[in-house]
Amino acid sequence: MESTNSTNQVQDLDGQKPAVLDRDISSPQPATDQRPNEPKVPRQHPYRKWILLGALGVGVIAGSIVGYRWWRFAATHAETDDAYVTADVHPINARINGTVVKVAVNDNQQVQQGELLVKLDPQDYEVALQQSKASLEASQQQARVAQANIGVTVTNAQGLTTQAQGNIDAAAASVSTSQAALAEAQAGVPAAKAQLAQVKANLVKADLDYNRYTTLFKEGAVAQQQLDAARATYESTRGQYDAIAEQIKQAQARVVQAQTNLNNAQAKLGSTQGNLQQANASGQQTEVNRRQYQAALATVDQSIAQFKNAQLQLNYTSLTAPLVGRIGNRTVQVGQRVQPGQTLMSLVQPIPWITANFKETQLGKMQPGQAVEIKLDAFPDRVFRGRVDSLSPASGAKFALLPPDNATGNFTKIVQRIPVKIIFDADSIKGYETRITPGMSVVATVETP
Repeated sequence: MESTNSTNQVQDLDGQKPAVLDRDISSPQPATDQRPNEPKVPRQHPYRKWILLGALGVGVIAGSIVGYRWWRFAATHAETDDAYVTADVHPINARINGTVVKVAVNDNQQVQQGELLVKLDPQDYEVALQQSKASLEASQQQARVAQANIGVTVTNAQGLTTQAQGNIDAAAASVSTSQAALAEAQAGVPAAKAQLAQVKANLVKADLDYNRYTTLFKEGAVAQQQLDAARATYESTRGQYDAIAEQIKQAQARVVQAQTNLNNAQAKLGSTQGNLQQANASGQQTEVNRRQYQAALATVDQSIAQFKNAQLQLNYTSLTAPLVGRIGNRTVQVGQRVQPGQTLMSLVQPIPWITANFKETQLGKMQPGQAVEIKLDAFPDRVFRGRVDSLSPASGAKFALLPPDNATGNFTKIVQRIPVKIIFDADSIKGYETRITPGMSVVATVETP
């Protein structure tokens, strides 16, 4: 068996190659150490490197364009998100104390100028107004009485002066004219009696007024000042009455003296000179009465001021809207007792603006009148327009309750914020007037040259 196999292999070598040997030589077999689970390396594209370089170049160009545009935008625009909507908020304060009887508005309600907001109980102030009115009428009446006293005193003084001067002329005249002086003295008696009757009527009126004020004072209806004024008027009128009665007696005595002393002109002259001094004294009383009248007028002015103040206090019981706006922060209720200066509610004006706090490094080219693009967080899809109205005269830190003092401690430089007032364009906020409220957050972009 073994020899046969060896012969067959030799024959194959001498003649034709065996098929097995031929397959082994012409078709190389896989290596015996190859791993069946080893991943195949992907075949790289020959242009992959150039594609990556091209994409990188396009990205650099696009980034450059975007960066240039951003640089151009930043160079001509100043933007901040430290901005808020602001409006005038007017506190509605009570000017007097009182009890609330009516609250005429609700929160968020639109009101017009002069519209009633709160009503206080007016009864106490109505009584005070009536009292001041009565006091004014009383003081006016006292002024009229003082004015009348001036007229009476002036008339008496003029009469006494005329009489004294006539007696002097009569005494200086000759004995032949003494009869005429006697007739003149007799004529003075009826005039004095007429004056006495007039003063007597005033005395009766003054007595009635004094008694009436005494009764009212006991009842507590009038003040002590009014009772004293009535007493002074009565005593003054009584003194005038006694003075005129005395003048009548003196006039009658002068008639008797003229009849008995016609030949003694010197004595008559001395007597008439005394009467002239009495007339001068009456003139001084007239000046006193004028001063009393001026004091009465001052009392009238004081009463008028008190009356007007009572009217104002009564008017303050009705709190009205000072201007057009919307009500907010209403804290008052019916039945509440309020005090002067207490805030009852707030009135917000429907004219908002924006306070934007820009960095001081952004203000180099910012000027009033420049256009502003406004974006509110409440309306992200809406762009509003406005303009710069003004720049604050100081930084926000300077207006703080406790401004920083860089002269103390270690210094650290901080970029300051400057408030800038921005006004909405009227056409830009049409339809949003009642929706834009103070406190809303804003992003403001100012177009600077």
